[in-house]
Amino acid sequence: MKPNLQSIRKWAVQTARLCCGVPDYDVYVKHLREHHPEREVPTYAEFFRERQVARYKGTGGRCC
Repeated sequence: MKPNLQSIRKWAVQTARLCCGVPDYDVYVKHLREHHPEREVPTYAEFFRERQVARYKGTGGRCC
């Protein structure tokens, strides 16, 4: 199967986001719906804010 430009672009964007520490919202929503149907799906803004807090909450021993 020959990949088309759109699938290559989607892969590149997902890879870039993961490299920066930002999980893919669409993958997250799919996981929630398949494995946790009782949970409410957050908006993208809520998802992004929660991911930022989880990454930069400042509970480590770093000085900066």
